[in-house]
Amino acid sequence: MNTDYDVVVVGLGPAGLTLANLLGRRGASVLVLEREPEFYGLARAVYTDDECMRIFQTAGAADELAADMNVDSTVQWVRANGEVLVQFHQTDRPQGWPVVNFLYQPYLENTLERALGRYPNVTVRRGREVTDFDQDATGVSVEHAACRGTSYGKNAPESDARTAERVRAKFLVGCDGGRSVVRTKLGIDMTGTSFPERWLVVDLEAKEGVDAFRHLPYFDFVCDPALPIVSCPQPGNHHRFEFLLSDDQTKEQMEDPDTVRRYISRFVDPDEVEVLRKLVYTFNAVVADRWRVGRILIAGDAAHMTPQFIGQGMNAGVRDADNLSWKLIAILKHGAGLEILNSYEAERRPHAKAMIDLSVLNKSLVSVDNKLLAGARDLMLTAALHTPGVGGWIRAAKMKPAPRFRRGKYLGLSRRGLFGVEGALAPQPEVRTFDGHHCRLDDVLGQGFSVLGYGVDPRKALSAEDLAALQTLGTRFVTVYPIGGRPQGAPGDGRFTGDDYADIEDHTGVLTRWFGKAGVRTGGLLLLRPDRYVFGTAAAGAGDKLVAELFGRLAAPRTGVPVPDTSAIGPSASPESDRDLEEAR
Repeated sequence: MNTDYDVVVVGLGPAGLTLANLLGRRGASVLVLEREPEFYGLARAVYTDDECMRIFQTAGAADELAADMNVDSTVQWVRANGEVLVQFHQTDRPQGWPVVNFLYQPYLENTLERALGRYPNVTVRRGREVTDFDQDATGVSVEHAACRGTSYGKNAPESDARTAERVRAKFLVGCDGGRSVVRTKLGIDMTGTSFPERWLVVDLEAKEGVDAFRHLPYFDFVCDPALPIVSCPQPGNHHRFEFLLSDDQTKEQMEDPDTVRRYISRFVDPDEVEVLRKLVYTFNAVVADRWRVGRILIAGDAAHMTPQFIGQGMNAGVRDADNLSWKLIAILKHGAGLEILNSYEAERRPHAKAMIDLSVLNKSLVSVDNKLLAGARDLMLTAALHTPGVGGWIRAAKMKPAPRFRRGKYLGLSRRGLFGVEGALAPQPEVRTFDGHHCRLDDVLGQGFSVLGYGVDPRKALSAEDLAALQTLGTRFVTVYPIGGRPQGAPGDGRFTGDDYADIEDHTGVLTRWFGKAGVRTGGLLLLRPDRYVFGTAAAGAGDKLVAELFGRLAAPRTGVPVPDTSAIGPSASPESDRDLEEAR
């Protein structure tokens, strides 16, 4: 059977939207199935970081998204009277974007969905739910129908409402949330902890012409033992509060309009705001036991659920999409082996779990409701802030897990030394083009692999065979000069030509220092994956080994002609995936 699409993505939340945009921009044919007939329209996520803004940049939507964000805000832990316990504000931009960005999720999702309209190779079907799927060695058959829970599904004639359609794709990715149909049908369990604490979330919007939130400029964790609170500024005159419930307070009591009015009146005039949402919820800190079965994968909340206390739930899904998208493209467009998908969970699980653990720790600090324990917490934080080294580490939020894969668990060369750059995210400084303009580094690197040469044209440092092999992957070649280090005084020899080439000057010195850390000297090469993580480095004259390692680990042909895909789910998949596929058959 012929395939109708390269990838079917289930779910149009942030993870699914990001994945569809990244795949669409890179030329894959994509079908997105979303059970809701129209946009949900309510905020859930409130924050994104510089790493994810960089991913949105790759997706071609970052600048538009940033225009609707509250950026560079201070984050602080305060006592009930407003006295600051801990405060951090980071103005450095190692990834080329602000580290702290507060968002209004409807704005973000609308922007990302509009962006999909740029790609004729991406089809979005709303009001459709997946009813069944099965896979074989060459693809996945997906059955979908009008969603029962939608107005269309309820009111349409029976002959139409449940008429199933069946499509064929090479891959299926479930980005369909915590109640994932894809994960459930695969029989994958989730492991972790469900927390009994209940919180009341209240989303507000200021009435027209009213500055109802001007006096609440920062993100506050209110460490009040009598009533722990989270206060979050959002763009577009929106604001969110979250209040911890006591054991004797019921959901009905807390969602009552009079209760909500009384709680928010501590901070705002209730007559100056509209209550957009009020909801009592609990939260989970769980991770799926497996993220892949053959050609079917899960991402976002379908794979892991993160408590909201450091705002990383949505961002974990965005990182999943970034990691997965380029690997799917490597298989679809460049003949890479299916086994590279084993690195998806191996790379992402430890980072997602570390974010969950940090979120749970912050929850424990914020939600202390015993006065004696709260006092001990305050003393501990105060002492830590006055401890040399520790205080600066806290204020710079260095406790956040670094974008660096666990040693031996990533697709790339082995990390050299304790601080080697292999398997770590490259910085994104502003760079200077030959004609004197400034731009972000990734805007030079393109959508695929990139080879950076320090003071050398990487194409001149590679054999003709290796150069041709890299070009089949759509690789971008970039010469990086230190400030003042451009060649001058002699006519060019054609080396500065080619659509796959760029030369830049490191006027900030960030790349020069980073190359030094990486052990890359003049004439050396550094190979970046499409997600900007370092695959490996090579000294001058050793580029052949770097190229050989790349194609070996991709299990891809050097000629650019995709190999037949008939046995991809056999020996090339993990043993667990093989067993699951046999059971599915």
